[in-house]
Amino acid sequence: MIENNDNKLISRLVSTFGYKRFAPQFWLLVDPDKIKESSLHLLSETAQSLGVDAILVGSSILLRSPVEDVIRIFKANSEIPIILFPGGKTQLCSLSDAMLFLTFLSSRNPRWLIEEQVLAASDVKSLGIPTIPTGYLLFESGITTSVGFFSTTPPLPRDKPELAVAHGLAAQFMGMRALYLDAGSGAKKAVPLKIIKSVRENVDLTLIVGGGIRSPELSANYAKYADVVVVGNYFEEEGKLDKLSEFAERVHSAR
Repeated sequence: MIENNDNKLISRLVSTFGYKRFAPQFWLLVDPDKIKESSLHLLSETAQSLGVDAILVGSSILLRSPVEDVIRIFKANSEIPIILFPGGKTQLCSLSDAMLFLTFLSSRNPRWLIEEQVLAASDVKSLGIPTIPTGYLLFESGITTSVGFFSTTPPLPRDKPELAVAHGLAAQFMGMRALYLDAGSGAKKAVPLKIIKSVRENVDLTLIVGGGIRSPELSANYAKYADVVVVGNYFEEEGKLDKLSEFAERVHSAR
């Protein structure tokens, strides 16, 4: 549960009284290892005005830049909410507004189901980071993504929405507040729309969708069912940042 935080976006995600849908949001995922410093400064100064509702910060494997460096730049130039999307306990930062406290439900590796969470719990408490308990599901995407490689278990199949629904219901009954459907960074294929629709129709959690989204049209189709659409890898390419506002507008007007 979130405590002592007045941010309305975060509060909607972590409601004491359970699930409530809100207008679709567009979040930008920033990987500290992949984004160029020049792009980072530009993003921190313009993301909010271009319609980005929140920034996710995290990486499957953090090798170069600590998350603190990214968050400090955004905090210095913007009031946009910063949410941690950590690949492990080494990616915690007290400067963030909240974090997705993830349970990798589609994995069968105990490290991501419970061990990493237990190792991080005391640090999360001592740092005072508000948490959003989130079930995380990884789907087949046409390639082996970093998160798929490190999870050491197969992703969920693209043609079996009933498996996605079953995992989503498990997250709901376990008391989680959000469900993240992901194809992984750099995915060739995004999560199928039929899976997102099936989960929406059966699971009463805040629904976050990301991975492999490379067009405003696809992001708008997702936003008809999802509460949050996340795009990251696409904007790491040269000349793509000027498309941010188009993505955000299509998501915000999807329903």
